[in-house]
Amino acid sequence: MTAPAGTAAPTAPATSAAATPQVPLTSLFVRLKLSLLRNGLKGSSKRKAVWITTLLFVLVVGFFLTLGLALLRGHTHAGTVVVLLAAILALSWAVMPLFFPTGDETLDPSRLVMLPLRPRPLVRALLASSLVGIGPLFTLCLAVGSVLAVARGGAGIAAAVVAVPLLILGCVTLARAVATANVRLLTSRKGRDLALLSGLLIAVGAQVANFASQRLFQSGGLTQLEPAEAVVRWLPPATAVGMVDSASDGAYGVAAAQLALTLAALAALLWFWERSLTKLMVTPDGSTLAAARPAKDRGTGGGLWSLLPGGRTGAAMQRTLRYVVRDPKTKSAWVTALAIGLIIPVFNALQGTGSLYLACFGAGMLGVQMYNQFGQDTSAFWMVAQTISTPREAYVELRARAGALALVTVPYTVLVTAVTAGLLGDWSGFPEALGLALALLGSMLCTGALASARYPYSIPTDGAFKNVVPGQAGLAWMGIFGGMLASAVICAPVIVLTIWLNVADHQGISWVVLPLGVAWGTLAAWTGLRLAAPTVARKLPEILLAVSKG
Repeated sequence: MTAPAGTAAPTAPATSAAATPQVPLTSLFVRLKLSLLRNGLKGSSKRKAVWITTLLFVLVVGFFLTLGLALLRGHTHAGTVVVLLAAILALSWAVMPLFFPTGDETLDPSRLVMLPLRPRPLVRALLASSLVGIGPLFTLCLAVGSVLAVARGGAGIAAAVVAVPLLILGCVTLARAVATANVRLLTSRKGRDLALLSGLLIAVGAQVANFASQRLFQSGGLTQLEPAEAVVRWLPPATAVGMVDSASDGAYGVAAAQLALTLAALAALLWFWERSLTKLMVTPDGSTLAAARPAKDRGTGGGLWSLLPGGRTGAAMQRTLRYVVRDPKTKSAWVTALAIGLIIPVFNALQGTGSLYLACFGAGMLGVQMYNQFGQDTSAFWMVAQTISTPREAYVELRARAGALALVTVPYTVLVTAVTAGLLGDWSGFPEALGLALALLGSMLCTGALASARYPYSIPTDGAFKNVVPGQAGLAWMGIFGGMLASAVICAPVIVLTIWLNVADHQGISWVVLPLGVAWGTLAAWTGLRLAAPTVARKLPEILLAVSKG
């Protein structure tokens, strides 16, 4: 039946969704961030102690940095210091998400894919929640100290009030934009590799900073930084601090241009962040698409692998080298050893305090990789153990692993020694330094094989900075440090000969150390492999148990 004419049609009842009040997304995300911080401190007294200690450390350091920057007020180079500091601060915010992706649970916006959220409100909410934490608090301290150092007069104070929030927003937005654009990388194996290499970045950065500071104060002090500061003050978000300095000097046109550039850069970062967030929300995960494709047979005998020996030796060498490329912990250890082994002799040579014998440091760093050879296999060592039934087979396995290490270490040692000799201009001492380094390498291959057989330990698969499982630290220390001391004793004849040739002024025949060092290192390595092989063949179950605890 139809309704009578003139009768109004019944209206639909109001939906429950329309009657439900909308919660502001920004305040909701801020409360969620506070809940994450609060809940993260529950249930673990160790984590609570670490967080409170970190907070107190940041507050103390931030206070003294703010005070120190404020005391620069009126100094000739105050503007140079604070502008460059702002640039370094922004760079740190940009790279932190790449090397510490697990430091903030909210850095991965892909967890919000299934929620009905629009990108622009989500950007505002994530930006507001990002301002809660220890990092923004430390940035606030540096920003306040920086503007206190250069703000003068009414215009400078007004510019400082605007510059502090702009600097903080610029740093936080930069970090968020970088993290969102690389979120697929951060959650992949390559991202975990980056996290493992963060320690290397810090070590290299510390050496570079040390070298730069020494050269800086030897060649004129902060005056040498003025050309760099003149460029950096036009790079956002350091332009916010440069704006305060310009306004204090009465350069209002320059200050206005720097303010406009800061705002434009912030708007561009927000747009890029929103665009990356939208793409992340609507694009399928590339890893699942790749897994759905049929696998390609890459083969194992082509390319450079065909140059390796045949049989078990070549297969074991290839497996060891593939560990270096693919396993995150092994890759981190190798890259750190390669970098530090080059940095120490080269930087000391550049500073004028180097010695050609520091090239032995690189050989020693890589020689340590021979220790705990079976630990890198973890529980998969059972497959290797099934192929070993006699001391001869154990010897071939150990020889292949030592050969793979020597395949990289010997050319690397020659390169480091040559570079150091070139920087020092001491080519006459190149043969004896290289001979001593190769003798040390052979000695460490010897003790490394023995330590791998007698003191194996498990390397945990989780935790970026844990290389030994709890309860086996004593085995690790005993194997590594005991082996290093034993290596020095084994290499002692070559060391004594080198010292005698220099003390007795027989540099003309010091080249004899090179062939002697090669022969001594080869003999030491062969002896160590021979002595370790019967132990490996006899203790296979014990080794498997020791390396399977991670």
